[in-house]
Amino acid sequence: MPARDSVYAISATVLFDGDRLLEDRAVIVRGENIEAIVPRNDVPAEVTVTELSDGILAPGFVDLQVNGGGDVMLNTDPTAAGVRAIADAHRSKGTTGLLPTVISDTREVIEAAAGAVRDARAQQLHSVLGMHIEGPFLNPAKRGAHREDRIDTATTVDIRWLTTLTDFPTLLTLAPERFDDAALQQLAASSLLLAAGHTDASFEQMQRAARLGVTGVTHLYNAMSPLLSRAPGAVGGALLLDSLWAGIIADGHHVHAGAIALAARAKPAGKLILVSDAMATVGGNRNACDIYGEAVQEVDGKLINAEGKLAGSAIGMI
Repeated sequence: MPARDSVYAISATVLFDGDRLLEDRAVIVRGENIEAIVPRNDVPAEVTVTELSDGILAPGFVDLQVNGGGDVMLNTDPTAAGVRAIADAHRSKGTTGLLPTVISDTREVIEAAAGAVRDARAQQLHSVLGMHIEGPFLNPAKRGAHREDRIDTATTVDIRWLTTLTDFPTLLTLAPERFDDAALQQLAASSLLLAAGHTDASFEQMQRAARLGVTGVTHLYNAMSPLLSRAPGAVGGALLLDSLWAGIIADGHHVHAGAIALAARAKPAGKLILVSDAMATVGGNRNACDIYGEAVQEVDGKLINAEGKLAGSAIGMI
C-alpha cells in the first residue's frame, strides 16, 4: 500500500480518462488516490514520473461478477489463495477491482467463500472490492447452469446470517418473487446490495422489488422472464426502471449485439454495467473447469455444461 502522503506520476503519450483520449498527459497519484490529470510538462519537478513508452494509459476495469480465473473457481476453492489466484488472473486482463462470485451452493461453501474474501482483503489484496453471492435463493425455472439441488428458499436463519456481512461490500443476487416484503426490506436495510437475477418475476414484481430496495439486475436478458408485448417481465422492468442498474455480458454468446444496443439506449448513463461472468478458464492454462464436480468445457469461445447450457463466459473484461 502506498504511503498516505507519497506522490508520484505516470505519464503516457495517450491517456483515456473514461470519456476521451488525451495526448501527452500524466496522472498524479497521492497515496491511493488520483489527485489530478495534467499535461505531461506540468508535472511538478519534485514528483517522480514513470514514463509509459507505448500503449494507452487507462483506468482499470471493475468487474462485479467473477466466478473464477487462473484455473480456479471460487466455489471449488473458497480460500484466500483461491481468491488471490482469481484476482491475479483477471489483473492480466485489465481488471483492477472485482467481486469474486460464489454461485448457488451449500451454506458451508458460501460461508467459506465469504471467509476467503475476508481473509484476502485482510492480506491487503486491494483488487478484491467485496464479494458477489449469486444464489441460492433463485427461481428454479430460471436456474441456468446453477444446480437444481443447490437452489433453496431463504429462511430466517439465512437472512440473519446475510445481514451480518457488514465488513465488506456484498452483492446478493436473488429472485425477488421468492421473498415477501418484510424479508426484502430486511435485506435491503442491511449493508447488502440486492440484484434481481435468475428470476421469473413479472413486470409488476420487478416494480415491487425496486420499491423495496432491489437496486440492480444480474446479467440482463439471461435467466430471466423475457420482454413480451403483454407481459414485459423482468427484462422489461430492468430496461424501464431507471433506478435499476443492469449488468450485461458482452461476450458475443450471452446477448445479441442488437439487444446490448437496445439496453444502452434504454438505461440512463452509468446504469448499464459490463460484467464478464468469467469462469476458471480465464487467465488459466485449461479450456475446461469443474463446477459441482462436473466438467464445463470451452466450445467455440463459450463455456457449456453437461446439459448444453451456457455456464459463464470464457473472457476477461478487456
